[in-house]
Amino acid sequence: MMNSTPTTRTCPTVLVVGATGHFAGLVVPALVERGVRVRALIRDPDKASMARHRGAREIAVGDLRDRQSLARAMQGIDGVFHLGPAFVPDEVEMGVTLVEVAEEAGVCKFVFSSVIQPTNTQLPNHTAKIPVETALFTSTMDYTILHPANFFQNIGAAWPAVIEDGTFGEPFPTTSRVTRVDYRDVAEVAAIALTEDRLAYGTFELCATDKLNREEVAVLMSQTLGRRIEATAPDFESWFKRTALPYDRNQQRLLANVHAHYANHGVGGNDLTLRTILGRPPRSLEAYIRELAQGTSK
Repeated sequence: MMNSTPTTRTCPTVLVVGATGHFAGLVVPALVERGVRVRALIRDPDKASMARHRGAREIAVGDLRDRQSLARAMQGIDGVFHLGPAFVPDEVEMGVTLVEVAEEAGVCKFVFSSVIQPTNTQLPNHTAKIPVETALFTSTMDYTILHPANFFQNIGAAWPAVIEDGTFGEPFPTTSRVTRVDYRDVAEVAAIALTEDRLAYGTFELCATDKLNREEVAVLMSQTLGRRIEATAPDFESWFKRTALPYDRNQQRLLANVHAHYANHGVGGNDLTLRTILGRPPRSLEAYIRELAQGTSK
């Protein structure tokens, strides 16, 4: 009888790109929990303490635009986790270079956090992931590609405004349904992929169960806080000004295009894959909102 227990192949040291970021930073503790030694790739040496606080044992200072710095960071590395920076014009070049350097360094496993619907040609920031995925398909490494939906943590970034104004606003209609996911679940899948063989050579759509519109999200917020939270739909310029995102005009244009797509089509998704990989239901948005209210969210 075939043994159904997943094969474990621990990567003693994993390089986490963007380990001080809001999202990739969640992968560090997920790996540490599975006994992995994490090397954090950071651009700013002053943020080394942040990476160490999250559990990184080693620090590599480097830049995705500096191939030599990446080659130095890859020395002695067994696995790589990569989540590319959002909306940058050279995202493809940075991702492909990272794959090439990892392969040259003899890395055994590479996990790429891509995006849901990367073949959606209406979203250039989605299709920018395709060449990086192709570089992995044609590499000699064991790869795992993740297609996560919109992150719960984006709602977390808007939480101060929710508390201050009693409104939850995004620049598309309140009735548009958008599939989301808790990036901690994505991080857990990444950690599984980097320490086991069962996800090798797989591409996985990662979504939470519910596909809620903003009116329904506002109801969850109202129930949790015990006061009315109103769902609003500000125009993009007003919304962007309030978020204070460090984006240039081209990045703003790409982000506005994403929200226009949400307005016209929403975003679909299915939780079967994430539920199956984790062996449990995905984290729910309702539970995440409770964490926000209690100040315990990540």
